[in-house]
Amino acid sequence: MLKKIFTKIINNKNDFSQEEKSVINEFIKKEVIILKNDKYEISSKYRVGFLKIEKNFALLKDLQSELKDIKLDVTELNGAYNKDFILVKRVFNPRSRFKAKIIEVLDSNESDLLVYVNAKNIITIKEQIILSNKNIQKLTKTYNNFDVLLINSKSFEVLKVIGNMSDPKIDETLSLYIYNEIHRAKFDLDVNVSMNDTSNRVDLRDLAFCTIDPASAKDHDDAIYFDKDANVLYIAIADVSYFVQEGSILDQAAFKKAVSMYLPNKVLPMLPFALSEELCSLVEGIDRYAFVFKIHLDNNYAVRKSEVFEALINSHKKFSYERIDRLLEGHKDSSDAVEDNIFEYITPLYDITKIIRARRLKTGYDFRTKEHRLVLNNKEFLDHISTEESTASHQLVEECMLLANIEASKKVSQTSIYRVHEEPTFKDIAKLIDDVNVLGLKVKLASTVHETIEKIQKKVFDTSLEEQVNELIIQAQTQAKYSSINTGHFGLGFKSYSHFTSPIRRYSDLVLHRMLKTRKIPENIDEITEHISKEERIVDQVVWNLEDRKYARWAYENIGRECKACIIDEDRAMAKFYEDMPGLRVSIDNYKGAKLFTKLKVIIKDVDLVSGKIIVSIKY
Repeated sequence: MLKKIFTKIINNKNDFSQEEKSVINEFIKKEVIILKNDKYEISSKYRVGFLKIEKNFALLKDLQSELKDIKLDVTELNGAYNKDFILVKRVFNPRSRFKAKIIEVLDSNESDLLVYVNAKNIITIKEQIILSNKNIQKLTKTYNNFDVLLINSKSFEVLKVIGNMSDPKIDETLSLYIYNEIHRAKFDLDVNVSMNDTSNRVDLRDLAFCTIDPASAKDHDDAIYFDKDANVLYIAIADVSYFVQEGSILDQAAFKKAVSMYLPNKVLPMLPFALSEELCSLVEGIDRYAFVFKIHLDNNYAVRKSEVFEALINSHKKFSYERIDRLLEGHKDSSDAVEDNIFEYITPLYDITKIIRARRLKTGYDFRTKEHRLVLNNKEFLDHISTEESTASHQLVEECMLLANIEASKKVSQTSIYRVHEEPTFKDIAKLIDDVNVLGLKVKLASTVHETIEKIQKKVFDTSLEEQVNELIIQAQTQAKYSSINTGHFGLGFKSYSHFTSPIRRYSDLVLHRMLKTRKIPENIDEITEHISKEERIVDQVVWNLEDRKYARWAYENIGRECKACIIDEDRAMAKFYEDMPGLRVSIDNYKGAKLFTKLKVIIKDVDLVSGKIIVSIKY
């Protein structure tokens, strides 16, 4: 009722019931509401809205959306918690950065809280808020130090005992709960679908398709075949839209997740395993439904024409990236007749994709960065880091998939589901130039952003700074997202681009498949693009949070150890390890200033397993 009353007051409505007027009179007595010219108003001393809690502060999201948020003290919430409808009083305190305090919780939003026991306190894990309530004291006597609990935010009833902070097996659960993604850990959907399509699918089972993936991959959503005589490239993508009908329970669950989540030791798929690893996976030697792009190349290897259709394929061979790399390096290894048939087109296809890639990089970018992957042992402690680089086989597959994605974006109407990437702002490019010049590169702003970045990359090509500078260039970019309006993709250098090739793990691709088949645009296309863009960012945060926790456990076991690090953020005194556990980020407690990427020796000093924060001291 209170939200309704305050909304009416804000909108200058005067149709209040007697019950509502009675409530209003109580707020008039408190001088929260005033009556002026027969109209109710909220006193300028007060504001109402919803509480939003961040890591180190809280905000009032005002009910009047045009008003600015007010920052609140996260340690003085007066019993309020996230998403509660609250009343705050504006105060003037020159000694405090907080200019309002919570007076009353007008409407409580009951939720689950992830907390841990620390001595006589119960503390929220995400925001590090100490909860105060007489019921809380009972919990400290019942549970052990650093036990992790899921409790009700209002009654403080224990809903679930997660485990103890000393156990690395709880890390995944912590990260999922912190970002409200725990639904990803549940796989309780029945899959009642089968391959019984009676339509006239094109039968391509005689074509020697193959899949090229990481050796550990279980979901194969793309396969390729190249007819070198006709100069025709076939790109077969798992036909997920056949099995997942729009509006079905499976579809609703897939939309909610939006993308698969790839964790260090497992994947939490967007689709149930019965689909992602079985019916929708282009498994070697098994007939599978596919949505296929047939791309005709001209003599210069530009796309002459393309068509997309539903087909039946059979992948003749599953290859790892490593196996194809050896082939492209001239090491054939032992092979059979099936592999020999495929190898006959893989080598010329690679030569063609190199030409296509070189043409693409005239407007797009090539970032030669290393990707660090955490490898866990059977107890889920961090064992070591594997480093992956883009190799010839990766680039071959990438160029094929990019061709399919571009062609898909051309076959839809102006309103569709595009992958867009805006050009960096002048401010970000100016900062990039400042950062690289500190490293001694002496670069000036060119006539275009592309030319500027190209000059920077040429300066550091094949030098010790190449990887670090590429990271700075990536940091200067805007974040790619999904949109119903095509604005181009700056990073790839494409005027039009969509995601078509991974419907097993991306909801965007599933939507695009449906649009290509039906020629219909979903009524809620903007809602879809906004949701999957947002969910994509949240998934990244979950993965980073989990990785930080694994790094922190390793550091905890190695307190006092001397390690090699380099400065990655001068303002926040942050460094990153580059030998022992590369990628591990730390805060420096005795930082005296050092140039970006300066290499130094540090001693692991302290570790907070709750937050994942690692403190080191520079060894001067």
